[in-house]
Amino acid sequence: MFGRLMPKEEKFFDLFNQHAEFCVKGAKELVELMKDSNNIETRLHAIEGLEKQADKITYHTIGILHKTFITPLDREDIHRLITKMDDILDLMEDAAQTVSLYDIQFITPEAVRLAELCLGCCNKLQEGVSLLHNMNNSRQVLEICEEVDRLESDADHVMHAAMSKLFRDEPDVRNLIKLKALYEILENVTDVCEDVSNIIEGIVVENA
Repeated sequence: MFGRLMPKEEKFFDLFNQHAEFCVKGAKELVELMKDSNNIETRLHAIEGLEKQADKITYHTIGILHKTFITPLDREDIHRLITKMDDILDLMEDAAQTVSLYDIQFITPEAVRLAELCLGCCNKLQEGVSLLHNMNNSRQVLEICEEVDRLESDADHVMHAAMSKLFRDEPDVRNLIKLKALYEILENVTDVCEDVSNIIEGIVVENA
């Protein structure tokens, strides 16, 4: 009877998958927000809703972690993975709020490209997380992690070029400050995606 009351190991992987799906949905909303600034509030509301749903998954994961005696992965790895994934949506929400609160009227192509790279990273993380339940997938997961690293590197290059252009060409100091803040948040999303990728890579190396 006691055994039936214990959460199943597979539940953790289901929760990782659900959270990764919310990250992808949030990134899609972020891209659409950057492409169409006329619909900012609708996209912001959608991202805020996704962030709240992802928060619930994070809290639930940590809750069952405390109640589970035998876990499929190291307990610290489970905690680090789900909380770092949660940071992704937090930053996406920050980016959307920055556009809204700073009243950014013109979204640059560089901001759109950074948002697209955020989406690319999230798509890859979702793919990697979906394979994490079976260590026979270790080689494929590691290849996905390498792709996330490449996308993050691309985001760095876009960020540096965007900053250079901004300081060189933008005459309005207020716009410069606003766009600089937006670029930094978007690039931070890819940094955190790389952090998640590194956690996944560590899990695979330890368990394969």
